[in-house]
Amino acid sequence: MGDEVVTDGLWTRLEPLIPMRERRFRYPGRHRSDDRAALEGILYVVRTGIGWNQLPTGLFGVSGATCWRRLSEWSEAGVWQQLHEGVLNELRAAGRLELSRVLVDASHVRALKRGDHVGPSPVDRGRPGSKHHLITDAAGTPLAVTLTGGNRNDVTQLIPLVDALPVIRSRRGRPWRRPAYLYADRGYDHDKYRRLLRARGITPVIARRSTGHGSGLGKLRWPVERGFAWLHAFKRLRTRYERRAEIHQALLSLACSVICLRKLILN
Repeated sequence: MGDEVVTDGLWTRLEPLIPMRERRFRYPGRHRSDDRAALEGILYVVRTGIGWNQLPTGLFGVSGATCWRRLSEWSEAGVWQQLHEGVLNELRAAGRLELSRVLVDASHVRALKRGDHVGPSPVDRGRPGSKHHLITDAAGTPLAVTLTGGNRNDVTQLIPLVDALPVIRSRRGRPWRRPAYLYADRGYDHDKYRRLLRARGITPVIARRSTGHGSGLGKLRWPVERGFAWLHAFKRLRTRYERRAEIHQALLSLACSVICLRKLILN
């Protein structure tokens, strides 16, 4: 029942963002498949992790190929990012975002096909892999997620990840643009990036490599691990099957939108 409520809420927010297609009068071609059915098919693939060619056409009325094309088409139009930002705006208006500080971390995923943002993973015996770089609010709600090769150092993606933060608006007050504090583990310990954060008005709270465990920082930054657990509960994201990076990024943005919408509707 919860998934049905989320799907209904997702469609209500997605439909106005879908670009209108010009109708061809001379050669109209076949009737275009229903967008709502395509969305439900995409969600089914993301949740279950099945291949696009395994999508049960009789269940949704659209083929896996159609769902893939619709996912790509809406990705090119920027629909998925707009959807995520719109739900974040609603969360802030409802007072359900904790934006005084943000948390960052990265996670490896195996890439079964070559493509953009794929590299030899140092934690998987050099097999092809990618990384999900996630930044969340203090409660683990995903604010932005980026994709790189599995051989990229976490700290090199810190500033691009911060720059990927959306402007989050509300009914009252100024739009939120930057956090006051950023929390990260030892993988982000580099004075150069501390200076870059301070230049953006952000106070870095990053563990030092030379210090022992038990500093207490983990008590504050553990929700980003929960954010990854929520993200990778979508089975299609646990392993990267898509050769094109923008397709996998679209799936990441869609999953973030669903996570945020669950927090808004079901909590």
